[in-house]
Amino acid sequence: MTLLPIVPWALLAAMGVAVVALTLWAIIRGPGRGSTVRGSTGPKGSVRPAAVRGAAVALLVLAALRPGWPGTEARTAVADVDVFFVVDTSTSMAAEDYNGAGTRLSGATGDVMAIARELAGARFSLITFDNKATVRMPLSQDATALQTAMTILQPQNPRYANGSSITGAGALLKERLAAAREQHPGRPALVFYAGDGENTAAEAPVTLPVDESSVSGGAVLGYGTGQGGRMKDPSDTEAGYLQDKGSGQDAVSRIDEGQLKNIASQLNVPYVHRTGNQPTSDMLAKAQPGALTPTNDDGPGRVELYWLLALAGFLLALHEPVRHLIALREVRSLPSRAKEPLA
Repeated sequence: MTLLPIVPWALLAAMGVAVVALTLWAIIRGPGRGSTVRGSTGPKGSVRPAAVRGAAVALLVLAALRPGWPGTEARTAVADVDVFFVVDTSTSMAAEDYNGAGTRLSGATGDVMAIARELAGARFSLITFDNKATVRMPLSQDATALQTAMTILQPQNPRYANGSSITGAGALLKERLAAAREQHPGRPALVFYAGDGENTAAEAPVTLPVDESSVSGGAVLGYGTGQGGRMKDPSDTEAGYLQDKGSGQDAVSRIDEGQLKNIASQLNVPYVHRTGNQPTSDMLAKAQPGALTPTNDDGPGRVELYWLLALAGFLLALHEPVRHLIALREVRSLPSRAKEPLA
């Protein structure tokens, strides 16, 4: 069990001492003058109301400690961080060699949303690239919009593919990073690049034009295997696979980890090969998110218990008004009883 007090410890301690002292004083003082409640004229009658009031206040003090059980999926809230996702949507991202027979893009989608959940409170931007780079989502704290944008992503139709560069989003990323820094100077930026490293453009990939100092952390996430995977042809109604024009066999795409590591070096972030078997925490641990500012907000992963104490205190506090209502009814019934003829 953990405690996350909503007020300083010193104040809570003072409140606790005050509750005990006032309760003892009320018990020692004895029944209040002019008490009209039946059964309140003896020692027991004075002890019970005072003890109930003291217990109710004590429960509220304990609730202010905010006890709870830490969950297994507690999230870290962060502030003043921009997160840029650069996702490869070229045809090769349809290759079915992620975590068995899943597509590489499905793996990237799952990781992007897992990162967004872990970095709740940050601003997110989504940039995709194939033949050209596109800003799918400008910087926003709307994680739902990010999820929608990732859900509808599809690998590029091979009919329109004429070769893609793995650094094709470099110029656009540089522009977006500069705009974010101009709007919020000093705000850290994390970059997560997700792709398979397969460069199909006629030219060799150029160096990323991104200023290394503008990237505070992040990671290059690689998808695919050395054995490679086949790609479904979206234009084939029978869900056939793309064919290699040279051999006439199913085309196979393979990850190029050398290219991905080169991109990671240019961004000065680590490279992480994603297979679908590693937890997100492992990926983030390597992402150098030193710019994050953790808060005391544990998010929905924490099981809160304070409300049980508060509810119990509220129920005990009801004893006082109920006691007075009963006393009032008895007082009002006295005149009518006095007029009743003797038997």
